[in-house]
Amino acid sequence: MINGKPVVILLVEDDPAHAEIVRRNLETFRVANRMLHLSDGQAALDYLFRQDAFADPATSPTPDLILLDLRLPKVDGMEVMRRIKEDKDLKCIPTVILTTSAAEADMVDAYAIGASSYLVKPVNFEKFTQMMDAFGFYWLAWNRFPE
Repeated sequence: MINGKPVVILLVEDDPAHAEIVRRNLETFRVANRMLHLSDGQAALDYLFRQDAFADPATSPTPDLILLDLRLPKVDGMEVMRRIKEDKDLKCIPTVILTTSAAEADMVDAYAIGASSYLVKPVNFEKFTQMMDAFGFYWLAWNRFPE
């Protein structure tokens, strides 16, 4: 929680099964958080830049943490992150890449643009669940967010 308010997490993930694993694991933490799930890069940009259905900040709050897949429909994750990190109001939001790509070039590009972390989703369900548990503990229990 930040100042008694829930941590707002934006998950941008096109695989419904992966999104469910993330959601279930992060729900287990004793801190209040609010997860928003979008399934393509254009929807993420619309949300972050308050366009179309996401224009109202009351119903589309600025996230405190972004979990971003790279391989997304409409606009890929690397372009979404580029746009986030170029914007003066969004660039300080921690952006964690959560992807199946273990390609060195993707990791180098993501960190060069400003990724806060780069996590490769394990193929094994149990290992993915363990990774998300450790991730949730770090980001939602230990990490501190600015006011």
